[in-house]
Amino acid sequence: MNLDFGCEYDAFRAEVSDFCSEHKGVQLTGNLFGRYETIKKSRSSNSDGKTMSLAEWQILLIENGYFARNIPKQYGGYGGDLDIVKNVIINTEFSKAGIPYGTGGQGIDFLVPTLLEMGTDEQKDHYIKSALHLETIWCQGYSEPNAGSDLASLQTKGVLEGDEWVINGQKIWTSTAKYSQMMFCLVRTEPDEPKHKGISYLLIPMDASGIEIRPLVDMTLDAGFNEVFFTDVRIPATNIVGKRGEGWLVANKTLVHERGSLGDPDKMITRLNLLIALMKNETMNGERVIDHPVFRDRLMKIQGKTLALKAHGLRLLSANLNKGQDVDLGIMIVKLFGTEMRYELEALAIDVMGELGTLYEESPHIRDAGSWQYAFMYYLGLIIGGGTSQIQKNIISERGLGMPRAPKIKEA
Repeated sequence: MNLDFGCEYDAFRAEVSDFCSEHKGVQLTGNLFGRYETIKKSRSSNSDGKTMSLAEWQILLIENGYFARNIPKQYGGYGGDLDIVKNVIINTEFSKAGIPYGTGGQGIDFLVPTLLEMGTDEQKDHYIKSALHLETIWCQGYSEPNAGSDLASLQTKGVLEGDEWVINGQKIWTSTAKYSQMMFCLVRTEPDEPKHKGISYLLIPMDASGIEIRPLVDMTLDAGFNEVFFTDVRIPATNIVGKRGEGWLVANKTLVHERGSLGDPDKMITRLNLLIALMKNETMNGERVIDHPVFRDRLMKIQGKTLALKAHGLRLLSANLNKGQDVDLGIMIVKLFGTEMRYELEALAIDVMGELGTLYEESPHIRDAGSWQYAFMYYLGLIIGGGTSQIQKNIISERGLGMPRAPKIKEA
């Protein structure tokens, strides 16, 4: 998509383009989140030997205003105004150059905007900069063995004793827990209140006494998820976001940011460009795969959906500038459409590679370090994670289209 934003943005586009040219081929070292982060870094190609750590790259992007652009300087951001056109230009030029975006994650993408909206000044000062600069990695403590789609039925308990919360219970499907220093967690602190009103949003150090982490191997063959057990875990009483018993309100703010990040159209375009390159390089019966009508037709359908998602993202960015416009349902559409479409894209890559698409791990014939196979499995999981597609469809139909709520079976 080539958007002309007018001459007032030409200088900014040239500035971003020059930065991308200067850093084209940069290679990032370090590993924050396991294998998926390693694959995320492998986007760069044609390396000229430039290397820096993930944290160094992150800080460089922030200093230039290409990441955390509208987060105040006092909290470790760039301190600029929200300008949706400049954001689009940054993402477009980075995608075109094939250089890495800034590193996100649950702390940066979910918690930081929640704290900016609902946190205390002390919490903002203490937590936001360290998250943006990759000094502190966060995980999310939401789901429990008996509280998945019905998250409000969670049973992990928090009791206030003096100036400390004492926490007991269990969380499951906790992504990045084994790498994290902190967790933002939903805990039942008001057992006598209705389930949605008895929850608090607590910030828990992962090195606190009484926390046990058990990795769970998923279908990518990595331990991307974890079980986390709390036994008399004590944290300061001030480690609460929002008021006591109002954690459900805070959690829903976080969920909006989570769902919006799971179908990022700019990352989709970058992945689409890699798919096109793969289809030009792979051959079938002596011809490029991209020249075969069946595969080319599938590619064009994905390309059309990607452009539609990009346009939808621009609409949401515009709506953010207009007070009173509700974008929550639009963000749910991003999650629903984006994760299903990303799985469709990765599935095409697997088919394009033929028998090589079945390879995994350390095979000498594997393409792109196995990123296609890994992402194929990973995004199948994301159709479930962050709110299943079925749940998203129910919410969109009921709240957006005014359809009747699904009937609930009453127990005898």
